[in-house]
Amino acid sequence: MAKKFYIEILHQDKNSSARYGLLHTPHGTVELPMFMPVGTQATVKLLSPEELVQMGAGVVLANTYHLALRPGSKVVKEAGGVQKFMNYPGPMLTDSGGYQVFSLTKLRDEITEEGVTFKDPLSGSKHFFSPESVIGLEEDIGADIIMAFDECAPYPASEKYMVNSVNRTIRWAKRCLNAKTRDDQAMFGIVQGGDFAYLRQYCAEELTKLPFDGFSIGGTAIGEPRITEYHEVSLTVPFLPYDKPRYLMGIGSLDMMFDGIRKGVDMFDCVLPTRLARHGTLMTSQGRINIKNARYEKDFTPLDPDCDCYCCKNYTRAYLHHLMKCEEGFGGRLCSIHNIRFLIRTMEQAREAIKNDRFLEFASERLAAFKTQRGC
Repeated sequence: MAKKFYIEILHQDKNSSARYGLLHTPHGTVELPMFMPVGTQATVKLLSPEELVQMGAGVVLANTYHLALRPGSKVVKEAGGVQKFMNYPGPMLTDSGGYQVFSLTKLRDEITEEGVTFKDPLSGSKHFFSPESVIGLEEDIGADIIMAFDECAPYPASEKYMVNSVNRTIRWAKRCLNAKTRDDQAMFGIVQGGDFAYLRQYCAEELTKLPFDGFSIGGTAIGEPRITEYHEVSLTVPFLPYDKPRYLMGIGSLDMMFDGIRKGVDMFDCVLPTRLARHGTLMTSQGRINIKNARYEKDFTPLDPDCDCYCCKNYTRAYLHHLMKCEEGFGGRLCSIHNIRFLIRTMEQAREAIKNDRFLEFASERLAAFKTQRGC
């Protein structure tokens, strides 16, 4: 177990598997369950690290693949690690690039047992990612939590393809552990298997035999139906250890986060809140709204009267409408502040509900108010 890294489960909801706890890391202790803002290139788009702290952010993500291309992992290492590089004082996590194996098919060669070669979209140069090289990059970047290099298989995938992919992910996981040299970083294994029940179980059982510090549920939110996403989580969580963190990757919708929490998941991340914000879509306690709609032109009320963020306390819907219609950068910043704080605050409220054994009631109430829909 990495030094100064461990989880404390302080309470489990009496009516579900939802759990409240603390995650201890070298850069501080954070409460679970939590939503983690995504700072792909060592920045959460349009927001400052100081604003993230003010919003109550705990762990913030950065991406190994993107930082390896720009500015290069050695630059980040020379700066003193990713926290010092971007001036974020809290815990951080780096993805391994496994998602890019799935998402950047036009920029990569065929997957081999040794790894994957990517083409830099800017310079055209080639970069080879293997389990060993990825761990080297993540150790240079220096986040508190690093992810094992895996293959995120596409959806749908044939059973034969998925069998081979899962076995490769397990072999790569072992190579990642063998390559790890730093004892001040925690490493998570990533469970794959698509929607094949026996493969999810097999992958989880094989990975949990290994000395990982936590486990992630991978291969969700990659284009499969929502009911399949729910199913993949259900197939995985029962085979993950109770005393280690559980992380559902790439999820930022209320329904999926609440479903994950109900089943015992602790950590979530997604680019969704800032991506929506840059296009004028806002997550509010009454549901999603598109602030560009003409109905908000003369709406001088706060964006969300139930929100305590800087945007909602200081600006009106009419002003946000004006900024976004004029494509002013300040509008995107305000909308991003709101959406990130909305999800962080929702997790704060979920934690209180768990401690009071009323998580299921809370989730039902919130989803009803949010006008539950696909992608909510």
